[in-house]
Amino acid sequence: MKLYRTTNGPMVEHNARYYSLGSEWDALINRSDLLGYLKAQIKPELETQPGDVLAPIGSQEVWAAGVTYYRSRTARMEESQQAGGGNFYDRVYNAERPELFFKSSAHRVAGPGDIVRIRKDSKWNVPEPELTLAINNKAEIIGYTIGNDMSSRDIEGENPLYLPQAKVYDRSCALGPCILVSQEPLANSTEIRLSLKRKDAEVFQGSTSLSQLKRSPQELAEFLFRDNSFPSGCFLLTGTGIVPPDDFTLQSGDRIEISIDGIGTLTNVVG
Repeated sequence: MKLYRTTNGPMVEHNARYYSLGSEWDALINRSDLLGYLKAQIKPELETQPGDVLAPIGSQEVWAAGVTYYRSRTARMEESQQAGGGNFYDRVYNAERPELFFKSSAHRVAGPGDIVRIRKDSKWNVPEPELTLAINNKAEIIGYTIGNDMSSRDIEGENPLYLPQAKVYDRSCALGPCILVSQEPLANSTEIRLSLKRKDAEVFQGSTSLSQLKRSPQELAEFLFRDNSFPSGCFLLTGTGIVPPDDFTLQSGDRIEISIDGIGTLTNVVG
């Protein structure tokens, strides 16, 4: 089932119809019986018109995992080679412990149709399309959404210690359009697709599948919650397997479309 946060409050979509939930967002996504609760709201008297779709986040933090796809590992090694970072990106790809880092607080997150930004002090910026886990405060994966981990590759490549500046700034993260609420993990064949358009012309497209993800979502979630608590739950971006060529950088006005089977499409424009 698809859970939306809208200007008319939380809604569940079922068979292209929308039903009002009348619940506070943070409390809703931390229900232990979320899927059963949503199913129980499919009642004619609760059917309503959808409002404008917002990012599916209340007061949750957004975290991210890095170097979880071989393609990402190779790109990170290349961009940081001169700074001496190539070796440890290879090592973290093969290590037991994943790379996990804070990505965004809720107020920095863009929703569907919102503007995402590139840093003014960066010259090489790319989107990173990622399956994103919605996790409740009990460390249970309650569903899945789409994430865009905007990244300044030249800043991170200059020195890996600059990672927070390359990753964390206003509108550097987008989430949406919904949370696909499911108790079952997504199939390994699930595709992630990226399309970049400039002046209505497609300038890049790429795809990958979850079969290329080195670490399972459950493993990443377990590491994130080690000696860490999230009273309102959290989101965890699981890494990217799609990297535009090195001569590509985002420009103002570019349109970013990220699609994941079963969830939908997250569209943003670079401001």
